[in-house]
Amino acid sequence: MFVVALIPVILGVLVGWGGFLGLREKLPAKRGAGVRTAATLRSDEAFRVANKVAGLPTIAAGAVGVLAGVAGLVMPSTLGVIIATVLGLAGMFALVAGGGVLGHRAASAVPEPEPEVPAGCAGCPCGGCGALTGAKTDAATS
Repeated sequence: MFVVALIPVILGVLVGWGGFLGLREKLPAKRGAGVRTAATLRSDEAFRVANKVAGLPTIAAGAVGVLAGVAGLVMPSTLGVIIATVLGLAGMFALVAGGGVLGHRAASAVPEPEPEVPAGCAGCPCGGCGALTGAKTDAATS
């Protein structure tokens, strides 16, 4: 039963570390960790904001996992170990999901990034030129 009690401890450390990196704005967007929704992946700024907002609930989730594992280690019976582990994992999942929802909402509030103007474009104010819209112009088709 020692191994069962270690599961939430290990997951709690990993989740807590991810929350710490997100809170400190050090979580890399390219690694597959963090809050990953369509809103958060729009830009680096949206990803950074989402994971900063989700950082504290994620750290709390990691702490719940570690505490549940420690509680499981001191339980006198097998049933106590299983109950502590299951409740700890459920609490950890709920906090991570809540943090993800908060992060998604924060990323949705970040404005859309400005489109990149191609080299040689004057960046006309109408925004209707083919360079910005991707449409082919008459010069490009002939």
